Amino acid sequence: MKYRVVLSDDERTDLETRTRKGTISARQLKRIRALLLLDKGLSGRKTAQQAELCLRTVETVRRRFVEGGVAHAIQERPRRGRPPCLDGTQQAFLIATACSNPPQGSVHWTMQLLADRLVERYPETTISDDTVRRLLKKAI
Repeated sequence: MKYRVVLSDDERTDLETRTRKGTISARQLKRIRALLLLDKGLSGRKTAQQAELCLRTVETVRRRFVEGGVAHAIQERPRRGRPPCLDGTQQAFLIATACSNPPQGSVHWTMQLLADRLVERYPETTISDDTVRRLLKKAI
């Protein structure tokens, strides 16, 4: 089945405005450009080259536009993935603990000491010292 992109004047104006101002992700910007190029009648390959997308993405944007409109075409579906190990409160506790003075008998916090302190505070949490290291590396 061939999907055809035909934007209304309002949709085209809205998309052109979004490309000029506002803060949108690079992925959304490329999808908007693809929609505008497809509306001009460019082929999938030429659109992919000019919008710097792969042909498969252009086909997906085209199909999603026909099935659900502009918003459906430019927004990403939620990605699968593992849920975060710690919620915001637990991460804040971990960072605050790492920035505090170490326990008596220790010169500095080790990753294992931080993991143990977190499990003491939140018994339902299981966390390794390596996970603590990765979380702190992102946060600090």
